Amino acid sequence: MICEKILGNIKDTDIGGRSVNKVHIDWFERGKRLLKKTAENGEEIGIKVTSPLNDGDILYEDPKHITAVELDPCELIEITVRSTEEMGRLCFEIGNRHISPAIGPRNVRIPYDEPTMDYLLKLGFKATRVYDKFSGYIECRGHSHDSHGHHHEHRHE
Repeated sequence: MICEKILGNIKDTDIGGRSVNKVHIDWFERGKRLLKKTAENGEEIGIKVTSPLNDGDILYEDPKHITAVELDPCELIEITVRSTEEMGRLCFEIGNRHISPAIGPRNVRIPYDEPTMDYLLKLGFKATRVYDKFSGYIECRGHSHDSHGHHHEHRHE
């Protein structure tokens, strides 16, 4: 099956006794325009969409079945911030590493990696390792420092 558009979201849909076939994706696959996945029922699914996928997005539906995206949980670093100054320092450090952050009112979540966790703890941040779905983040892409200026490419999801 080829799915070329998002039909809605499961949280806004009356399932009405229909079976839900989940297509699992990792957080870093959300923005890909072409994906080939195997759904829980074993069906091969091609996904060709123009906007990022979100947890619960419906890719197919008929009177008996719904095929929906399931964002898989992953290891994250959750950093609790106690002040605006600390948030600014943290986002500066994360931005310099080109890490995509999910910024909340009192915390920031980023994908887990041991060197970053060690670095944040060394700098005095309150960082913990959590396992959860990673969404609502700002995608930070690398950029070059060339002789013609400093160019950024940051896309908000």
